[in-house]
Amino acid sequence: MSVEIKVKGGGEPWKKTALWLAGIGGTAGALYYKVMQTLNHYGQVGVDALAANTPVDTGATAGAWRYSVEKDLKGFKITWYNDNINQDVNIALILQYGHGTGTGGYVEGIDYINPALRGVFEEIADAVVTEVSKE
Repeated sequence: MSVEIKVKGGGEPWKKTALWLAGIGGTAGALYYKVMQTLNHYGQVGVDALAANTPVDTGATAGAWRYSVEKDLKGFKITWYNDNINQDVNIALILQYGHGTGTGGYVEGIDYINPALRGVFEEIADAVVTEVSKE
């Protein structure tokens, strides 16, 4: 299971952001390091938020969150994963979306991923706006 952040947009309101992101893509060294360091920070903030908001029975699912930060030709990406798999079923997903039982019943899901990451997304957006707004 993974959660991926992709930002798409255009037009005049995004001009400074697009220029800033283009500079990141074409610049090696200190700027690249700063961006990776910042995204790794938010990756860990997301892991902490997901772990804190994951419904707990044994704690295995809450403790199985991790993230990766990648850069490709389009930009940077943070992806969150949960590695708690039982009989080929990702437990984080069935907690989120619900699942059938072996006896014909149904266990309703609990939306815990979206609320956990909402604050992280807001922090990332605020940080980008602050950085690109600097003159």
